[in-house]
Amino acid sequence: MFSNIGWSEMVILLVAALVILGPERLPGAVRWTTRSLRQVRDYASGATTQLKQELGPEFDDLRKPLAELNELRGMTPRAVVTKHLLGGDDSVFKDIDGAVGDLRDSTKMPDYPMPKPQKPLERNENPPIDSDAT
Repeated sequence: MFSNIGWSEMVILLVAALVILGPERLPGAVRWTTRSLRQVRDYASGATTQLKQELGPEFDDLRKPLAELNELRGMTPRAVVTKHLLGGDDSVFKDIDGAVGDLRDSTKMPDYPMPKPQKPLERNENPPIDSDAT
């Protein structure tokens, strides 16, 4: 539930709660919050259990498309090609990566001189005109 909240955010929330509620009411608020979260989690798991009991095998049929969608979220073009065209064998990509790495190491880009930086124009100075470009 709180997987996207880091420790720094938790500390900020704790300090804000301490300032807002004060040290005397903070333990009661923490107890109430944990009790409420536990109750919500129990309701959710109870609803899931009840749906499983009432729907039986049809519940798995409902979950199958969701599982396929979750699988598609993690698919990259490389993973799709590996899974569907190569039957899960990604050794072709490893060979290509090795060849490209060797090619990168063997070819050096020529060192072109960097253009000299131009000085900024003075106030009310006209920019130079390139007669070939106009």
